[in-house]
Amino acid sequence: MSSISASLTTSPFAQFRRHATFYLWYDTFYAVVALCGAMTVIQTGWRGLLPEFELWHLALFPAALYVMIMAHVFAHNASHGSFPKPINRLMGELSGALVLTKFASWEIVHRRHHRYSDDAEKDPHPAERSYWRYAFNTLVNVELQLRQEYYDTHGDTPETRRYERWRSRLSFVSGVLMSLFFFLLLGKSGFFLLYLPAFVGAALFVIHFNWVGHNAHRPDYPIAPADLDYGWFWVGNRIFFGIYFHGTHHKLAMLFNPMKAPKHLRAKQAVPQSVSEEEEVHAAA
Repeated sequence: MSSISASLTTSPFAQFRRHATFYLWYDTFYAVVALCGAMTVIQTGWRGLLPEFELWHLALFPAALYVMIMAHVFAHNASHGSFPKPINRLMGELSGALVLTKFASWEIVHRRHHRYSDDAEKDPHPAERSYWRYAFNTLVNVELQLRQEYYDTHGDTPETRRYERWRSRLSFVSGVLMSLFFFLLLGKSGFFLLYLPAFVGAALFVIHFNWVGHNAHRPDYPIAPADLDYGWFWVGNRIFFGIYFHGTHHKLAMLFNPMKAPKHLRAKQAVPQSVSEEEEVHAAA
């Protein structure tokens, strides 16, 4: 396998661990590609897919939201190598670019979440019973834990801290340039009525599924990965590839759809903290 082919199929996390400057080149690549894409759109005179605001465009929002949520789902699955190896990296990069996080960030942060699940200090998604506090803490903590992953891997020194500050700035610039490209490609209406609201809605949805996926919405239950398959969660599992079978996902992370896992391999169902030991044994049975 050539070095180029290997680069296109190796996970960003593996490259991140192997090369201390991986992120510098990764974000530079995205910044350059986005800038070139934006300049190409301008040079061709393209006015955007939906250049002017029209009321009927709002009818497209449910589809736009679904696409953005599925982009997160696919980036998530690619971070576990759930797609066939020849296309796994490609699917991850396309999905990560669409949601602006970029695949490397999705994979590195999510793998850290699995290693330190519900650890108050190390999990990028800290345990919190309030959804909005959880959402705020997640948005802040993801960047902090991304930096910590770098320090854990390559050392915590003045040099690595300086590097991370510059990496963070470059990552932000590449995100801005990617947003500019999408704005020019989609047009004013396509960007502000569809893409941007769907981007925010999908981000809040992903944060929500992580929140409920650890039982934080049920005060009587311990905060830990759990399978949910009732009410809205039943619907969500069937349109988002078993996304709420989060307990089983933590147990069998490489499954594309954890809902399809045989029952005897699924995660043990959580029981309320208030039940007696005898009731817990009965519930487990």
